[in-house]
Amino acid sequence: MSTSEPPPWPHCADGADPGADPVGCRGIHVPSHTACLAHLADADRDAYLAGLTPGASIDHRGTTITNSLLNALLDALRDPATGHPRLGAAEFGSATFEGDAGFVSATFEGDAMFDSATFKGDAVFGSATFKGTAMFGSVTFEGIARFMSATFEGYAWFVSATFERIAGFQSATFESIAGFGSATLKGGAVFGSATFEGYAWFVSATFERIAGFQSATFESIAGFGSATFEGDAGFDSATFQGTAMFDSATFQGTAMFDSATFQGTAMFDSATFQGTAMFDSATFESIAMFDSATFKDNAVFASATFQRNARFQSAVFERWVSLGPLVCAGRVSLSGAVFNGPATLSFVARRLECRRTRWLSTAEVRLRYTSVDFAHAVFEYPLTIAAEADPFVIPTGEHLEEGDLAHAPDAAVRMVSLRGVDAAHLVLADVDLSGCLFTGTVHLDQVRLEGDCSFDTVPPGTHWRRGRPARFTERRTLAEEHHWRAKQPDTVPGWNVAVLGAGRAGPAQLAPVYRALRKAFEDGKNEPGAADFYYGEMEMRRHDRTTTSRTERGLLHAYWMLSGYGLRALRALGWLAVTMLITLVLLMGIGLPKDDPKQEATGTVPSGGGRVTFEIDKSDPQNPTGDRWTGKRFEKALNVTLNSVVFRSSGQDLTTAGTYIEMTSRLVEPALLALAVLAVRGRIKR
Repeated sequence: MSTSEPPPWPHCADGADPGADPVGCRGIHVPSHTACLAHLADADRDAYLAGLTPGASIDHRGTTITNSLLNALLDALRDPATGHPRLGAAEFGSATFEGDAGFVSATFEGDAMFDSATFKGDAVFGSATFKGTAMFGSVTFEGIARFMSATFEGYAWFVSATFERIAGFQSATFESIAGFGSATLKGGAVFGSATFEGYAWFVSATFERIAGFQSATFESIAGFGSATFEGDAGFDSATFQGTAMFDSATFQGTAMFDSATFQGTAMFDSATFQGTAMFDSATFESIAMFDSATFKDNAVFASATFQRNARFQSAVFERWVSLGPLVCAGRVSLSGAVFNGPATLSFVARRLECRRTRWLSTAEVRLRYTSVDFAHAVFEYPLTIAAEADPFVIPTGEHLEEGDLAHAPDAAVRMVSLRGVDAAHLVLADVDLSGCLFTGTVHLDQVRLEGDCSFDTVPPGTHWRRGRPARFTERRTLAEEHHWRAKQPDTVPGWNVAVLGAGRAGPAQLAPVYRALRKAFEDGKNEPGAADFYYGEMEMRRHDRTTTSRTERGLLHAYWMLSGYGLRALRALGWLAVTMLITLVLLMGIGLPKDDPKQEATGTVPSGGGRVTFEIDKSDPQNPTGDRWTGKRFEKALNVTLNSVVFRSSGQDLTTAGTYIEMTSRLVEPALLALAVLAVRGRIKR
């Protein structure tokens, strides 16, 4: 209200000065008088006060009230039964209280209207009871505002109020809406153990010093959206039974939510934490949303519990951060988040999503029971994702309580996707990769696999396909090979079907993935581990009809049939045994002559004597006739066959057909033996 504009009620106008203050006193007329209570004649004032009874309604808007005048007014309204003032409707709008205003234990049975009033001293409403609306909108408290243990049964309205010093609401009870929107609290704001049964509205409020809400209870919505906490904000052990709205709030000091309980949705979207954000042992029973929040200092969530989802999408962590160890029964989403400093994440969670998350410093992610999606994440420094074998240990030395997750069959950490990731700095330790999607991963050959990193396997047992038995030799496979094979017309049971969003990857895309993982194992000096991925690479090349020529596929098919790409020793030995048996049978049937050719010596004796010259010749082997399957012939054929295996000639006389049989066996059998030896070496080499 401007100084030149008169109030809307009949006012005293005492002290009006056309040159300085044309309005004068703005105090409303006392009933049946033309002056306000402050300017009323003593006799008239005494008569007015004497006519008041406990529970009477009063109207002293715009009046300047001294401490002595207020005491006289309250004494007139004091209830003899309780010894405390009892007011009906109380109108003090735009009033000025010159000294301390003491309304201790007063009861306002009607609306208490203090809007735009000014308290130049302390405003003391300790243990006061407001049964109607308590209107303190735009009030200025120049001294301490004391509302300890006050009870607000109706609306408590402090919108746009200014608290120059401490605002004390310890143990106060707000049974309906508590509105502090756009209020300015320049001193400490103390709401410790206060109870807000209705809306607690602090939207756009400014707390210039400490804001203490320790052990406060918010039974309905707690609205702190766009509020500014210039000092420390203490919500330790507070209970938020409804939605806690801190969206776009700014915490310039330490934000303390240790042991706080959020029974409704906790909204910290776009909030800014310039100091440490402390949520140690906090409990979030519903969704916790920190989307687009900014943490300029450390964020501490040790022993925090999220019973549903925890969202940190697009959040920014500007310094080092330690998230956990915490428990989340639902999903922890860090998609789009940015970690500018070192990060340590310790989660017991069902799922962790880090899609397009940026890690600009070293990071360690230690998990239990978690499925992890790292699709398109970006990290420029070493990042470790590891499974924690034992329960996390909290600072007290005790094990972290894992809730319902503790009843899961195992604490395995399962990678869901690494698509689009540059794996040059990635370390995976003891994680389950059986369902991980790898296609599109860059520098996969440089990934480090530590400990027990398991992959999926082929379907066990024997299956029938197109009327023929099909059996897959045991090997590690990629999830995407499962998805591809499951879609083939002649697939067999056991290949896993692709989940929604897995995309399509065929042999042309999978062969480079197998090749890169093979190299990663080889670089880690794990040749046996690399063998399965070499097998997978060759399988994909054999089935690739887009980039592999028919001739090459034919050669690969033969290589697969004979020795499993040089990795299946029993298969090569089996073919070797078959080849030796065929060689043995052919030699006994047509390769060995009927009889061993005998040498004949012929010569001529000169008539006059002298030197005799002999010519030694051997008759050509004769094709066998009669009984060819004798023990003697078997022994000879076996000798030839065994010598052929080691690429030696037996020296046995053979028929023309037998000679070609031996030549062929000396070429094929040593090759099969070499493939078997190669397969064994591939499984034991280090």
